[in-house]
Amino acid sequence: MSINSESLPKEPSAVQQRRQANMLLVRLQWFVILLLVAALLWLYISQQRFQHNVNDRLQSNEQITSRLNEMDDRLFSMSQQILPKTSTTVSSQAQNQLDLLRIQIQAADRLLIDNNDSAAIELLQGLHWQLSQSSNEIAPALTIVIKQSLMKDIERLQARSSQPSPWQLQNLAIQNIQDFLHSHERVTNVAPQTKTTDNSTGLTRRQLMIHEVIMTLNLASQASNMREQDQFISYLAQARKQLQSLVPPNSEPKNSDKQASESTKKAANKTDVQTKSSPANISEVIDWLDRLIANAPKPTPLLTTQILDQPTR
Repeated sequence: MSINSESLPKEPSAVQQRRQANMLLVRLQWFVILLLVAALLWLYISQQRFQHNVNDRLQSNEQITSRLNEMDDRLFSMSQQILPKTSTTVSSQAQNQLDLLRIQIQAADRLLIDNNDSAAIELLQGLHWQLSQSSNEIAPALTIVIKQSLMKDIERLQARSSQPSPWQLQNLAIQNIQDFLHSHERVTNVAPQTKTTDNSTGLTRRQLMIHEVIMTLNLASQASNMREQDQFISYLAQARKQLQSLVPPNSEPKNSDKQASESTKKAANKTDVQTKSSPANISEVIDWLDRLIANAPKPTPLLTTQILDQPTR
């Protein structure tokens, strides 16, 4: 009896067991609540991210739509400014078709400025097909002239698209100049160290100037890629001015430099822009820059544009 009485207090009572069970249930409930809160928070963050992505796409689409609308407005305003006065004998429907044709040709010119020759060719081919339809009410004689000019423009663009563009040739020439300047700068860096302090300072200044010219030519290449003719010429002129300070006044080139310069000038008679050779000295680089400035690509208007710009009689 004494043994049993001593062991009974050690066993948990029913009340204590219920308390422990309640505590376990409370903890489980809190754990489930925390899991639900975490899941709700994750769903909220995912929903916010999804909504943000959707808003970004909608905003991008709205910007594209607004730009297209602005381009349409500009084309329409430009057409209103440059449309020639037509004869009163031309029907209103034919006049409307001519006005629309001018706007479409202006769009083709814009595509050419953006270096999108393939889209411009497709647009011109579509206009040629449009003029062949029975719904065309433009005068037959004028229709024939416009169709012939469209075919000439299409053939010219197709031939041009199979060859490197003038802007690409300019960039290749700039790259050759930069390669020469890099090698020239490396040669300057390994110059003999037996010079005086003043000469060493001069070499350092020369290296800095060459580096500035290379950076300026990078800007010229960027302007060429953007088809910005004014900026392209401005950067080339700036690079030429910077290099001009490196050429001593009344300096005579060496015999090897003279021969290289003469061979380069002979090659220049065949091509306006050097793309497969490299200059031999700073003077030749300046000569190259002069020819690049003189031969900066200029937009060539379509023959059809010139015809439509003439007053209809």
